[in-house]
Amino acid sequence: MTIAIRRTALSLAALTLMLVVPVTTPVFAAPRVTDTINVGHNASSVAFSPNGKKAYVTNGYNTVSVIKVRTGKVAREITVGSLPNSVAFSPDGKKAYVVCYDDDTVYVITVATGTVTDSISVGTEPGLVAFTPNGEKAYVANYSDDTVSVINVATGAVADTIAVGDGPWAVAFNPSGTRAYVTNYNTGTVSVITVATGDITDTITVGNFPYSVAFSPNGTQAYVVNNQDDTVSVIADGGIVTNTIRVGDSPFSVAFSPNGKKAYVTNSNDGTVSEITVATGAVTDIITVGDSPASVAFSPNGKKAYVPNGNNTVSVIKTR
Repeated sequence: MTIAIRRTALSLAALTLMLVVPVTTPVFAAPRVTDTINVGHNASSVAFSPNGKKAYVTNGYNTVSVIKVRTGKVAREITVGSLPNSVAFSPDGKKAYVVCYDDDTVYVITVATGTVTDSISVGTEPGLVAFTPNGEKAYVANYSDDTVSVINVATGAVADTIAVGDGPWAVAFNPSGTRAYVTNYNTGTVSVITVATGDITDTITVGNFPYSVAFSPNGTQAYVVNNQDDTVSVIADGGIVTNTIRVGDSPFSVAFSPNGKKAYVTNSNDGTVSEITVATGAVTDIITVGDSPASVAFSPNGKKAYVPNGNNTVSVIKTR
């Protein structure tokens, strides 16, 4: 009888201990640079292949560095035209388009072989390129022409030329592919193109010298980086600017994490990346990278972000 009572007492004591043990909330490490990859001269743009195995980085003279993401090593250099400043993969991952500012040309790389298999003439001093989500078209913003070249991906021909604002530089599609936003650097506006018709259906006023634009994965917001204002304009789905977020000095580029919870903005004069928590619109972290960071891209799994820097490196950020 005494033994049974003692066992019961012990059981109650153990249960009490279990009940009073505090439940700890996991602490997520802040994003940080975990690696630095040497690439070509004056690296300016980066894109991950859809399967996440490779990253292409444009280098300011005439090459593209191919990084194997698993090892973080440059596997090869691909020669393209003069002053490549933008790169994007087709959604199926079979092609990469590289825009060369000095050549007024888009070079088409067949990803399987890593060779240039076509070149497409576009407008004068082209900036950035983006593919429609279905991969049928690619839009190239032509800075000095005030136009966007529409490329038919299947044929590699320019199928249309759309007049936009003064000094178009960047272009992004909403996730459904029905609209394209084009930043007009010299007028502080964004031209909204209805993709089905190729018509300009709206013009949105943002900050001074808008340089880059990206849509959130759910399509409810677009972020526009205003280079001279040191701000990001937040555009709601209806085309209304609903917030202005202050970031670092001379912001250049913006990208959303694949889950849409964070956005990263490169600040070229600070050598930093501002992390924005999308739910609140607040800057929640500042990450030091290399000199003159130009662009940023998240890996498809969201675990890494690559930032090309003007000092011929790519900073690899381990995200939250």
